[in-house]
Amino acid sequence: MTKPPLPPESARWRRRKDARPQEILEAALAVFAEKGFSAARMEDISKRAGVTKGTLYLYFEGKEALFKALVRESLSPLIDTLAAQARAFEGSSRDLLTMLLTAAGGFVRSSDRVVLPKIVIAEAGNFPELARFYRSEIIDKGLGLLEEIVARGIARGEFRSVEPAHAARLCIAPVLFAAIWRITFARLEAQPYDYDGLIATHVETLLRGLSVGET
Repeated sequence: MTKPPLPPESARWRRRKDARPQEILEAALAVFAEKGFSAARMEDISKRAGVTKGTLYLYFEGKEALFKALVRESLSPLIDTLAAQARAFEGSSRDLLTMLLTAAGGFVRSSDRVVLPKIVIAEAGNFPELARFYRSEIIDKGLGLLEEIVARGIARGEFRSVEPAHAARLCIAPVLFAAIWRITFARLEAQPYDYDGLIATHVETLLRGLSVGET
């Protein structure tokens, strides 16, 4: 069987060049997770990515730019996708809240990007600009979406009258706990923790508290 011809050198070089930003982001994530944001150096990231430090700076100005890019390429699309699904959803608010929190729990269970919120919590004092960015890019949008869902349920008579801003924070708190637990303590456990079970129990308990007529 005749082998297909190799692509021209210029085409292979272009594919390699186009892949570099993502390779650098993966390297940055690994270094941030291993060393923490403060201790991570651009030199560490360039070595992990297999590029020179000069090449690294062609794509990203510094660690802050790398962190923001990681958030924008993973967490921001997740929030945007969930928001679009929520606004097109025609079922009950109970089902909508279940869908959203289950999706968030799946992300916590399976994605290596789950380390990002821990980095923000750990480094907010030293890097307040990162905290401001993460709040406006992720937290405010996520809480706003949850507030909309709770307010929707109240308006439709599905949920009791509660303050949506407080309820939104109660919705996400166990998800954030699961993220921190996975990054901090999972390596110490004899058996993998059942994150899906945690989220399912959280959703059931939350809905009992929100539902009209539940005591």
